Amino acid sequence: MKLLVATILTALLAVVGGLYFPWWIIAVAAFISVLLIPMRSGKAFLAGFLGIFILWALLAWWIDVKNNGVLATKVAQIFPLGGSSFLLILVTGMIGGLVGGLAALCGSYLRNRA
Repeated sequence: MKLLVATILTALLAVVGGLYFPWWIIAVAAFISVLLIPMRSGKAFLAGFLGIFILWALLAWWIDVKNNGVLATKVAQIFPLGGSSFLLILVTGMIGGLVGGLAALCGSYLRNRA
């Protein structure tokens, strides 16, 4: 239950923070959510990872749908993704998820240390 609440809280804080701050606010959101909801390190990483992964993947998919996949296909051709917009969305989510997961892990370690 804590995992689900922390995942949703991470995504919500990231959305609200993203309206006013740069992209890296996702790390702060994951860090704060795990400070508020105490969890072990593995679950904290998973909560931060899932919250940001799902959020960024959904946002990337939404942008892809809005411009009929033109931009994502062109960007995917630059990278070794074979022009696949789906793979670009997946990579985008993974990068955001890793940032969120590592920030949540740091928050968990800080909470356990204090």
